[in-house]
Amino acid sequence: MRAIELHELEALAIGAGILGTGGGNHPHLELLCARAAYAAGKRAQLLAPEELQDDMRIAVLAFMGAPLVTKERLPEPISACRAVRLMERHTERKFDAVMSVEIGGENAFLPLLVGMELDLPVVDADAMGRAFPEAQMASFAIRGLDVYPFALADIRDNEVLIAKAENALWTERLGRKAAIELGSIAGTCAAPRSGAEVKAHGILGSTSRAIRLGDIVLDARRRHEDAVAAILAAGDGALLLRGKVIDVSRRTTDGFVRGKVRIAGEGRTLDIDFQNEFSVARLDGEIIACVPDLITVLDAETTEAIGTEVIRYGQRVAVVALPADPIMTSPEGLHTVGPRAFGFDFDYRPFARRGHAGVPS
Repeated sequence: MRAIELHELEALAIGAGILGTGGGNHPHLELLCARAAYAAGKRAQLLAPEELQDDMRIAVLAFMGAPLVTKERLPEPISACRAVRLMERHTERKFDAVMSVEIGGENAFLPLLVGMELDLPVVDADAMGRAFPEAQMASFAIRGLDVYPFALADIRDNEVLIAKAENALWTERLGRKAAIELGSIAGTCAAPRSGAEVKAHGILGSTSRAIRLGDIVLDARRRHEDAVAAILAAGDGALLLRGKVIDVSRRTTDGFVRGKVRIAGEGRTLDIDFQNEFSVARLDGEIIACVPDLITVLDAETTEAIGTEVIRYGQRVAVVALPADPIMTSPEGLHTVGPRAFGFDFDYRPFARRGHAGVPS
């Protein structure tokens, strides 16, 4: 176990933005909160998965709701802390550590903030390896583990506990309805996981991966080098297109931000669908990348990830694809997070690695 250093917080924010695939909300505000906590003398402790004892109890945390809402209601750790305490009361057992359900976006920072509030270490792992919009899209559910009981809380005096659900999809449906009533944003704590379950079914080392990606971007900036190329080299990814955003269609429905974005460049057009996160990319009408692989839109100048809730006309961008964790591309994973799970009428198609515009190099 080690303390996450102050300088690593910025790297984590950048890396979590990249892994957020447009969703999970860019963690700029959480970065400010973490820096304030560090200035007050607190430190987030990162616990390596191999240090987990099999019988340890880990809280799996997330904000549930529409990222666009956090532009009006600032995110905070208090609601998630209350969800953790609710789960402890329900199960009559204290937690030994916390982790995020997803490393993408602001949920990468939530366990740090909660851990500092509750004096609990943060496990270097998550359950998605990126951001996904729904609770059943986590590795634990994909591997057949229950995700109930499921606790939600808001910043008011509202707490909701789903004691049991028929399956993970029903946990998501019930939790989503509750989150909408709570203002389309709530802190959540999913079913407690044991140390053995995290080691067997979690996506390990994901917090460290996000920090490394952020360090790559920061180092490229210092050297005045191409940070996009550095990300692709480190992540075995592909550049899909560089260009300008020429159209955005976006709406908030059923607790999600949904829509499409069109990017033009190099004489070609790239259309991307999203549901909180970018899900399918079509180059001149041909599918070149799709879930569960990561599709990320980066600012062409800063290499900061751009969220689906703030992407707008005129932005100059680079669109990249990165490979999903093998759990997500397994048959069970594709049933839950493949294109058909998002309502598309086609099967998963891996993107062309290290290529440009979908063409291998």
